[in-house]
Amino acid sequence: MHTILGAGGAVANALTSELSDHNETIRLISRKPIQTTADNVSWKKADLLNYAELLEAAKGSSVIYLCAGLVYDKDIWKQQWPVIMQNAINVAKETQARLIFFDNVYSYGLVDGPMTESTAYNPCSVKGEVRAGIATKLMDETKAGNIKATIARAADFYGTDNLMGFLDIMALDKYAKKQKAQWIGNVKKLHNFSYIPDMGKGMYLLGQTPESDNQIWHMPTASALTGLQFIEMTAIVYGTEPKYFAIKKFMMQLFGLFNKPVAELVEMYYQYDHDYIFDSSKFEKAFNFKPTSYEEGIKVMSETLYKAS
Repeated sequence: MHTILGAGGAVANALTSELSDHNETIRLISRKPIQTTADNVSWKKADLLNYAELLEAAKGSSVIYLCAGLVYDKDIWKQQWPVIMQNAINVAKETQARLIFFDNVYSYGLVDGPMTESTAYNPCSVKGEVRAGIATKLMDETKAGNIKATIARAADFYGTDNLMGFLDIMALDKYAKKQKAQWIGNVKKLHNFSYIPDMGKGMYLLGQTPESDNQIWHMPTASALTGLQFIEMTAIVYGTEPKYFAIKKFMMQLFGLFNKPVAELVEMYYQYDHDYIFDSSKFEKAFNFKPTSYEEGIKVMSETLYKAS
C-alpha cells in the first residue's frame, strides 16, 4: 500500500493520480476529508503532529510519501516541521515502510552555480534552517540503518490548481486575465520551475525503485531560463504583449507590513535577485526521463487551469 501524508496538495494530487493510473492501492492521510470513489483509494483522518493517529492511519504501508505543506510562516515551520519529520520517521520504523520526503531547495541557501544533490547545506533564511535540519535528521536515520528513506527535491513549481506557484501567480494567471505580468527580483537572472505533473511521475518512479533509497534526488526539471524569457514565452502562448512589472525587495517589505504571506517571502528574496539553477541530471539519466518543456507545460496550463478569459 502506498500512503500519502499531507494528501490534498498539488504534488500529492499529482502523485495520487500517477499511482491510481498504475492501479496501486493508495491511502490518503490528511486532517480534512478527501472524497474518493475509486476502489483502490481510501482516506483516513490523521494529524501529522499526532503520532498515535498517524501510526494507526499508516498501518499496512509499504511506501510512505511525506508531501505535507504547512502554512507559509517561519514560526509555524520551526514548531511543526521537526515534530512532523520525527513522527514520519517513527512511523517508518514501526511499519518498516520506505519513506520518501518531498522537499524544496531552501536548505542550500544562496548557491554560486548549479544546485546538485551534493550541494552543501548553507541556509540563509529561517525556513532554510528548518529544512536543512529535518533533511539532515532524515538522512542520519538512513546512515544509521534505522530506516530506508529518500529525499525528492524540487525547484519552485508551477502548474498548481491552487495558485501556490510563483510562475502561476505572477505570469500565467495574470496573462489569462489580460493583466500585466509580475516578477519578483531581477528578470535577467536565471530560474528553474518544476512542472507539477512531472513531480508526480518522479515521485512514483522513486516509489517503484527500492534501489533509489537512502539518497537525495532532484526531481526532473527543465533547464533554467531568465525571468524575461519566461515572461516572453508566456505572453506568446497567451497571444498578448509581454508587459510586466518587477517587484523590488523594498516593495515587498513595505507591502509585508500589511500582508503576512508577503512578509514571509522577504527572506527568500535572494532566490530572485541571483541565478537559481537547479540540476536534475542525476534523475534524468537514472530514469531516462525528459522533463516537460516550459513551452509545453505553459501551453497545457493555458488550456486547462489558466484559460484566457
